[in-house]
Formats: sequence, structure tokens, C-alpha cells
Amino acid sequence: MPNAPATTGPTRPISGQIITFAVIGVINTATYYGLYLLFLMYVPYLVAHSLAFLLSMIGSFFLNAKFTYRIRPTWRKFLLFPLTNATNFVITTVGVYVIVDVLHAGSRFAPLMASAAAIPVTFVVSRWVMLPKVEAA
Repeated sequence: MPNAPATTGPTRPISGQIITFAVIGVINTATYYGLYLLFLMYVPYLVAHSLAFLLSMIGSFFLNAKFTYRIRPTWRKFLLFPLTNATNFVITTVGVYVIVDVLHAGSRFAPLMASAAAIPVTFVVSRWVMLPKVEAA
């Protein structure tokens, strides 16, 4: 149907997926930061960062599978999911550089602006990883 809303299943509109994806991103960021601060009390900061990043990414995978896409997690999707984080990292890094060094807008809020810009692309990569591929008829 040309005028029907885009869905991944019988009742899951893409707009709902985008909102849920963004909420999970906020939860994931808070989880990462809390774990980072906790681990920082016991290990060097790079180890704390790596552990917090890994654990929050795993949590993000399961939260997005259940609430954003309403799918059953699989090993294939789990192993491909880090592509979403790699995409986010590249876009936010380039974004921070452009905001700070090209636009001279300052570094204080640059990561937040770059992260907001990365959400649509990260969402597209996430959908590609998480949802089943539709075969052409």
C-alpha cells in the first residue's frame, strides 16, 4: 500500500522505532557513564572505558532487539551490532572535528551536537543489522 505507514511488522511504525531508539540511546549513554565511573575506582581509565563501552553496547543490543525492533536476538545480529557503534563513532568524531576546527563553535557541546547528528545514520545501520532482509519479489 503506497499510503500506509512504514512498518517492520504488523503494528510497529518506523516513527515508534526512532523514538524508542533515541530513548535507548539515552539509557545506554547513562549506563556507560555510570559503569565508567564505577570501574574507574578500580582500574585505569582506558580499561574502565573499554569495559563500560562493551557492557553498555551489549545492553543496547538487547534493549533495541526487544523494544525498538521487537525481534528475537540472534548470534548473527549480536556479532554485527558493533557496526552501529562503529558508525556512531566515525560520525561523531568527524562531527566534533567539523564543529570545533572548521566552524570554530567550541568544544564544550560539540560531542552532543555531533551525537544528535549521528542518530539518523546510526538508526539506519541498526535497522539494517537488526531487521530481516526483505527479498525482492
